[in-house]
Parts: sequence; structure tokens; C-alpha cells
Amino acid sequence: MVSAPPEPAPEIKPEAPAQGDKESPALSDKTELSDFIEAAGLLSYDPAAITRIYAGHPQRLIRRLWQTLVPIGLYLLGVWFDWFTGLLKGPDRARARAKEAADLIASLGPAFIKAGQALSTRPDIVPPLLLEELAQLQDQLPGFDSALAMACIEDDLGAPVLEIYEQLDAEPISAASLGQVHKGVLKGGQVVAVKVQRPGLREQITLDLYIVRNIAAWLNQNVGLIRSDLVALIDELGKRVFEEMDYCNEAANAERFAALHTHNPRIAVPRIYHQATSRRVLTMEWIEGVKLTNLEAVRGIGVDPDEMVNIGVNCSLQQLLEHGFFHADPHPGNLLALSDGRLAYLDFGMMSEVSRESRTGLIQAVVHLVNRNFGKLSKDFVSLGFLAEDVNLEPIVPAFEKVFGQAIEQGVSRMDFKAVTDDLSGVMYRFPFRVPPYYALIIRSLVTLEGIALSVDSEFKILGAAYPYFARRLMEDPDPSLRQSLKEMLFDGDIFRWQRLDNLIASASQGSQLDLEGLLDQVLTFLFSANGGLLRQQLVEAVVFRMDAMAWHTTLRIGKRLPERLQPPGLRKHRLSDANEPLLDIEPVRQLTGILQALPGFEPQMLMRRLPRLLGEPQLRQMGVQLARGLAERSVVRLVRDVLVSA
Repeated sequence: MVSAPPEPAPEIKPEAPAQGDKESPALSDKTELSDFIEAAGLLSYDPAAITRIYAGHPQRLIRRLWQTLVPIGLYLLGVWFDWFTGLLKGPDRARARAKEAADLIASLGPAFIKAGQALSTRPDIVPPLLLEELAQLQDQLPGFDSALAMACIEDDLGAPVLEIYEQLDAEPISAASLGQVHKGVLKGGQVVAVKVQRPGLREQITLDLYIVRNIAAWLNQNVGLIRSDLVALIDELGKRVFEEMDYCNEAANAERFAALHTHNPRIAVPRIYHQATSRRVLTMEWIEGVKLTNLEAVRGIGVDPDEMVNIGVNCSLQQLLEHGFFHADPHPGNLLALSDGRLAYLDFGMMSEVSRESRTGLIQAVVHLVNRNFGKLSKDFVSLGFLAEDVNLEPIVPAFEKVFGQAIEQGVSRMDFKAVTDDLSGVMYRFPFRVPPYYALIIRSLVTLEGIALSVDSEFKILGAAYPYFARRLMEDPDPSLRQSLKEMLFDGDIFRWQRLDNLIASASQGSQLDLEGLLDQVLTFLFSANGGLLRQQLVEAVVFRMDAMAWHTTLRIGKRLPERLQPPGLRKHRLSDANEPLLDIEPVRQLTGILQALPGFEPQMLMRRLPRLLGEPQLRQMGVQLARGLAERSVVRLVRDVLVSA
């Protein structure tokens, strides 16, 4: 693990672990003890099993209902009174109530905090004002008794603490809703961070999820304004929380993440020590680092904060669009700058995956957004799972135009992502949107990342930083769907827009990981693909026009040198022009040459090395046939019209 240097803490002594769990529920009878043990044994989220545990034995349930529903009920009563008296119409009062709701959720425990965080990414369910307050929910809680932590370690690892660790600090360096972290040293001398789960956490989580799930079912049945399936949302939340509570799963996530980024020397991932890792204990490498938001400390270790942000943005986009396996919780404590110039990712409990189809769909949506094609953009939201196929898109298209139109006018690089997503949240709340879980986590990830970047650079725009990566993926990815998207980007009807290609390649060249050789290959692949048919046709027509003009110019020069009596009648009325431009000045060739020459690192030899490939392209031979046919047709026309016909 990587962290800022902690304050010195006392070493743990052999006799430190104490028996008993001060934070576990009171086990007053055998029935309740049975519930407690059965809930603790659940390794994965199972709503039916949880219902079976608590529905038939209501003792703990009643006590927890009193602890949760009473404050929730009092809060809702207060909101109803404000609404009835008209006080809720005032923006200050509404915001105060929204903040009160977030504070109440935070006070109810880990499951409610996780539920609030999940709702903070659901603009289709939560009104915008409450959405803002829920987005600020933190799951940082006070640490628990270190003796309980040591007892958990010994219980899970099956050995006394000092048989596993050379030394382990008694006081935690940080604590959150699911556990706390201690610094220590393994017997082999490796400095480590030891993450220990809260006592009784699984039992409390299962009980709270049971309560929240039943509240969600009641709301779905009795509140007509709620369109989304809240029970499905809670089930998705339960699945993710159970994954987070399994530290073996987090260890596997960390190693998978590290394997995907082994090629990137600027990314650091803590090593996992499996001999000291279990379901409730995670031991990982400790490397000193500082939070990205602490600018002075980052500069103090000789690192440029802007460069760290750039590394983080590119890594996040690679996770989302290339690997499809991304870190869904990149808050400041989980992204640290290291003195060797690397960016360290921590805490892999909340990871998510995006299918290749969804990744392609996201890039296609960006293309339609840039092209201001809001009709196709609305269809993208259907294919991505935001809208049902039978939804009437007609009123949604102008809503999209209102949200995105002005922002696109300013250019992608200057779009305010937070402002756009806030406006889009309003649209999603008004229309029958259903936000897919992966998208909710993507938005959470990008908004958090932008917040970190803004603390470094107040002018930072996440979309401006992301567009070069989108452009590179669009140019380099051989996926057939993206080849079609590239065609949509470059063509306006049957007209090829060279300026768009210039902008796209220029944007792609700004990426820190541009593969120029690969980019040239993809440009050629596109040219000779089915999607490049219109471009090839335009290229052939331009070459035919220029070669015909050059041939006609040569014919006139030769004809003018003949004796007048030998000149064909049609030639005498034509005058020689000064136009004798070389073949490379043909508009498409000149445009493409200019674009390539502007790329950093481009050399003409790169094109020469691809000559054998060009000569082997079947489409090139077809272009040659079309060129010969076009020249023959124009030659016949000129022969009849300009040579044989008398003035």
C-alpha cells in the first residue's frame, strides 16, 4: 500500500489482543446468536438467504428498525411539513434539507452510506439538489478498538500476530466504513499496510440491506413517481458491498489491475502478500507517497502535479475504453504521487467492468456528440441501456440539444463536464431513463478525477484532456463499429471533410501514448476499407481531373509547336494556361500529406516502408482500373469536343 507518512504509533505487544467484540450486536439469546453466526457465514450476497435469516427471528430486526426508521420517519415528517407550508420552495431551505438527508444517511452506518453513495450516481432517481449533497458522502469513520483488530487478524490467519509480523502498530493510520489500516513489518522485513475489517460488519451489513431492500420494495409499490427498480438497485449495491468485504477479492483485483498496467512504468500498484491475507485481513506493500491534492507536498518530492494528473487521466481512460476494468473510487486518498514520478493506485475493493460493446458505444456517442447529431445520440442511449427500445425519443432529442448544444459550440476541449452532467441529470430525472450500474460508476470515477485535477489546475477540463485519447482510439482501433464511427466523423454526406481528419489526427497526436506507426497503418486500413469507399472515389476523381488537365496541357503545347496547317482545327481556339501543378498538389493528396507532415516524429520513410503493402491492396488495383476508365472517358470527350470539332 502507498500512503503519506503516518505519525509514530506504539508497537503491539503479544498480550494486546482482547477477547470479545465490543462492536458486535448484543447476543442475548440462542436465537439471536444463531442469526449472528448464519449472517457471518454468508460469503456472497443472497437476498433470499438474508430474508430467511431475519424474517423468522425479528429480535435484532425490531431493534435495528427502531434505530433507523424512527430518525428517517422524523426527517420525512419535517420535509412534509416544509412542503405543506411552502417553506421547501425556498432554495436555501431545500438545500438545508438535502444536506440534512446526507448527514442522516452517514449516521446510520456502512450499508446506508454505501446506499447513499450509490444514489449519488443515479440522476434518474434522485432530484439534482439532493444528488449534489449525496455526492459529498464520505465513508470515513472513527477507528475501532485495536485489540479487536488484532483478534480478527489472529482468528483469520490462524496464528498469533507476532508470528506473522515482526512489528505491527496498534493505532490505525486510517479508518473507513468497512475497516481500518495498520502499518507493520512482515517477518521477512517487508514494510506493509494491514487492512482489517470491522468486527460484526457482515452481520450489520446483511441486516441493513434487508431493511433497505424492504424500504425500496415499499417505495416501488406505493410511490408512482419512482420509475426505476429500487430493489434491483439495492441488489446491485449488496453484490458490490459483499465483494468489497471479501479482501481476497480485493487482492485479486489489485493483481489483475497491476497485470493490465505492467507496460506503464508510471503506474504503481502495491504488492499483495498472500501468506498474510484472508477474507477479513489484507496485507499489502507499503510505499511512501503523498496525496495529489497536497500540491506543496507533491512539489516537495520533486514531482509536477500537472504531470501526475495527466498520467491519472490517461490511465483512467485506458481502464475505461481499452481494458474495460476500471477503478471506481479514485478519491484523493486512493491516488498518491511517489517521489520516483509514479502514480500509485490504492484500494481495489470497488472495481467495475465495461463490456466491449459498451466501450464502443461510448466512443460512438462521443462521435455523435461532436458531430451534433443528437438524433443518433439519443439512439446511442438506447443501445447503451439508458432508455427502453419502445421509448419515444422525439421529445428527448431537443432536450439533448439544449444540454449539449451550447457546450459543443465552445469546443470539446472547453466543455465543463460537471456542468454538462448536472444538466443531463435534470433530463434523466424528467424522462424515463434507467442508469446502468457501470455508467453510474464511470460518472462517479470521472467526476472524482476531475475534482482532483481541478485542485491542481482550476482551468482543467476532463473532456478536453480525454478527447485526444478518444481520437486515438477512433483512429487506431480496428473494431468494425468504430470504423463506421470514423466514417461518420469524417464525412458530411458524400463529402470528405479534410478539416475533421486534420483535427482528429492533431488531437490523437496530443496523447502521451501515440503509436504513430500504428496510426499510419490505421489510416491506410481505413482508406482501403469498405468505409473508405467514398474517399477512394474522391481521390480517383481528383487524380483523373488533374491527370486529364496535365495531359491536355501537354497536348496543347505539342500542338502549338506544329505548323498551323497541321494543327487540328479544334486546337487553334485554345490557349495555353500557366497551370502545370505537380500530381502531389492534387487536393486530397496535398491535404493528407500536410496532415501527416504536421505529426510529431513523422518521416517520409514511414510511408515508403508501407509501399509493398499498398501495392498488394486489391482496392488499389480497382482504383487503377477506375483511374484508367476515367481517363479514357475524358480523353474521348476531349477528342470529340476539343480536337475534332471545328471552331
